[in-house]
Amino acid sequence: MFFKHRNPHAVEELGNQKLLELIYNVKDSWDHAKETEHAVYEGQVDNELYSRTKLQEQKYLYLYTKARRNHLHGYLNDSVIKQ
Repeated sequence: MFFKHRNPHAVEELGNQKLLELIYNVKDSWDHAKETEHAVYEGQVDNELYSRTKLQEQKYLYLYTKARRNHLHGYLNDSVIKQ
């Protein structure tokens, strides 16, 4: 009664937008970690660098799966359009 929203889905939509923003941020950090790993000579890649890259990948895949369960659709990334 006191806390009725005019749009009952507004809170859900806001959460979905924040989830999409988080997914894009994690994807950027994963791409950066991959580039850093490739920039270092392959024989000198230490275990910590490899672990950080895998951690960013797992974060991205977890958030991506969560977005798929919520049937979220994002926007096209600029890097996809350029290719």
